[in-house]
Amino acid sequence: MKHLSVVLLAVISLSAGQDRQTFTGTITDDMCAGVGHAQMQMGPTDAECTWACVIAHGASYVLEDGKTIYMLSDQTTPDTFAGQKVTVVGTLDTGTKTIQVESIEATE
Repeated sequence: MKHLSVVLLAVISLSAGQDRQTFTGTITDDMCAGVGHAQMQMGPTDAECTWACVIAHGASYVLEDGKTIYMLSDQTTPDTFAGQKVTVVGTLDTGTKTIQVESIEATE
């Protein structure tokens, strides 16, 4: 019985970290995140640089909030929002800093 209690507490603790959250930041790519697009110069705008890095160089879309860079589980939807400030809803895997994306919307 004591063993079952410990297991249940562990499961509850793990599932508590999987709550849906809202993240706000800019859709960019993992090559330019943190350093900006000026160094890469893959296009005249941040969006075009992001697309070029993803398409031509195999980069991945990420969300950058100014402090943290989050990988995104969905690599299709961010294409529409490259270079834009967005709100992402999903669950965060803190070990990999990956957001399991439920939705992405442009912010005003």
